[in-house]
Amino acid sequence: MSVIKSPAMEDLKKSFESWSIVSYMALSDMKARYKRSVLGPLWITLGTAIGSVGLGLLWSELLKVDAKTFVPTLTAGLIIWQLVSGVITESCSLYGRQASIIRNMNLPLGIHPMQLLCRHLINFAHNIPVFILLALALGVPVNANTLLFIPGLLLVALNLCWICMVVSILGARFRDFEHIVSTVIPLLMFVSPVFYRPAYLPFSQNIIWANPLSYFIEIIRDPLMGVAPPMFVIQVNLLMLVVGWIGAVWLFNKKHNRIAFWI
Repeated sequence: MSVIKSPAMEDLKKSFESWSIVSYMALSDMKARYKRSVLGPLWITLGTAIGSVGLGLLWSELLKVDAKTFVPTLTAGLIIWQLVSGVITESCSLYGRQASIIRNMNLPLGIHPMQLLCRHLINFAHNIPVFILLALALGVPVNANTLLFIPGLLLVALNLCWICMVVSILGARFRDFEHIVSTVIPLLMFVSPVFYRPAYLPFSQNIIWANPLSYFIEIIRDPLMGVAPPMFVIQVNLLMLVVGWIGAVWLFNKKHNRIAFWI
């Protein structure tokens, strides 16, 4: 049986066609998390605002960088990092958390990674106003390059989707994988351009660019700061998109029928 006509590919096709179900499940999950809360999801926005301003003022002093430049840079980096790290970390236990749904409902398995990604994109939408307000207050330039934020976010979302699929399958098969990822992700944060731009570093920038997550941050943050992302950042994101989806589809096709037994 060819990969194109395999049950796994049919599953992915049905998943992409079920965006109404995906969005409903993501919004329901969001509402359940903040049930009976006064501010609800606005706690996400408030927490990001306080953390960004506080850390921005602190790190601008440590790095001897103008706060007007550094605070919006850090804010954008933190917002993007929350999206990227949140998807990867939660992917490890994704199928385990959805075990009851998988056992009792005839839904495509590909829906669950998409639901997780959709929920974190909603979180991202709650956080981005923090950056917009800081950008307006601190005079971050808005120009034609700013519009590149949209295709950059789309490219990162598509990359995160295949990463979520791969990590969720590995997490379902190997229960220790969740602990490995939760240990590695905080370390990757400090070799990612979250608290600083690569140009701020007193040592080789190759350390930053050896981390694939750095390319996700820069392709979104550069347009937000009014700068076009470097061509090599775009090329690496496109390369990861093609190679990643090929590998993810192959793995999903090979292990699709075993996921329900693993959980």
